[in-house]
Amino acid sequence: MRVVRLDREDDFDGWRSAARSLAGEGVAPEDIVWQIGDRAADLFADESLGAPPIASARPGASAAPLRVSRQLLELARYAALHSEPERFSLLYILLLRLLDQPQALQDAADPLMRRIEGLARNVRRDSHKMHAFVRFRELADDGGKRFVAWFEPDHHILRANAGFFVDRFTNMRWSILTPRGALHWDGAMLAEGPPASRTDAPGGDPVEAVWKAYYSAIFNPARVMPQAMLKEMPRKYWKNMPETALVPSLIAGARKRERAMIDQARGEPHGKTQRSGPDALVLLAEEAQECRRCPLWKPATQTVFGEGPHDAEIMIVGEQPGDNEDLAGRVFVGPAGAVFDRAMAAAGIDRARTYITNAVKHFKFEPRGKRRIHARPGSGEIEACRWWVEQERAIVRPRLVIAMGATAARSLTGRTVTVGRERGGAVVLPDGTPCWITIHPSYLLRLPPEADADAEFARYAADLRRAAKSLATIV
Repeated sequence: MRVVRLDREDDFDGWRSAARSLAGEGVAPEDIVWQIGDRAADLFADESLGAPPIASARPGASAAPLRVSRQLLELARYAALHSEPERFSLLYILLLRLLDQPQALQDAADPLMRRIEGLARNVRRDSHKMHAFVRFRELADDGGKRFVAWFEPDHHILRANAGFFVDRFTNMRWSILTPRGALHWDGAMLAEGPPASRTDAPGGDPVEAVWKAYYSAIFNPARVMPQAMLKEMPRKYWKNMPETALVPSLIAGARKRERAMIDQARGEPHGKTQRSGPDALVLLAEEAQECRRCPLWKPATQTVFGEGPHDAEIMIVGEQPGDNEDLAGRVFVGPAGAVFDRAMAAAGIDRARTYITNAVKHFKFEPRGKRRIHARPGSGEIEACRWWVEQERAIVRPRLVIAMGATAARSLTGRTVTVGRERGGAVVLPDGTPCWITIHPSYLLRLPPEADADAEFARYAADLRRAAKSLATIV
């Protein structure tokens, strides 16, 4: 067993040097324990192992002459900054795989690739938010004016973004305080500091009055819809930004105009396409990321929200995310998603023109070793998520809904549904929308060996085809 000790949470160079050396020696992932300082941060760490030999993780250490693509290095550099404890192990596993199969880097369906790409994507988003939402407040010290900001990053991005602030605010003396560490720039030299707390940062200053007046002047609710603004300015950053004190009153005016636009559109023929649906869906999805309506959010990786056009004629509702969807943050991308895509193609339905979502937005599972096994959502969990599905329907306003599986049918109808009895036909929802009921594609993956899989798939595709053709009869 080899222990690799990295200096810091964001020690990508240390990981790269050690990984190159270990891969050159052919060391297997399960034979490595990655540590940050004296703390284990490893997928395979076992406290019962005692204190095995420690491998050097310093840049410049002896390393085998391995060649990897620039794309992998860029991906790994971002993913290494994530707060996921297993990130260094996952990156090493990916490195070994790509040394044997370089083409695997382009395999968008590979679960490991999707997971690491998700880590990198989250880090990029966190960096973007840091650039956008850091707000300096003026202080006076022995050296004159100093500007101090407070920020709460989700990941280990502080050092990686230091250059951005040095370049942008070269002539200022500033400090950025975070719970993960601090940066201090004196106009010539950058220094690091220990983690800070919110109370270490200052409150308002005279500059804020000028900034608020300017922000209020440029905020034009006739041109900027509040949902779009909220997408770019998530609520978690409001407390650090002076202009957000003005947001409630500014939004109030904007919403009056928005409601008037929607009311006008609904009163006109084909007014549906004039609604601000895309912005409304974005805002709804953002709010769903913070959903705590039931306990399923705790073990899940993330909320998996619906996707598709805001004016789709067909809305398809599945049951819940699976393991692949939970990691990727997208609906129907795993094995059941592949079956679903084949059936949609056979039925002549364009997925890109369909709004697709799930009745339950978090992955419910039972851990079995390193695997996560799907568990059926309970009635309370379905009911807790039903609010989100109803909001999606209210925004998209589909002419037709397809429920795949008993969980989806219960969410839409509000009652227990036996799929085998009501499959292949439509029930009318309270608002008059026809809802067709069929199986969930995962059913086809669980068929016993003696079943006629081709016939069952054909029947499923036929259900989708009949539902889509019924659009022609809906007034």
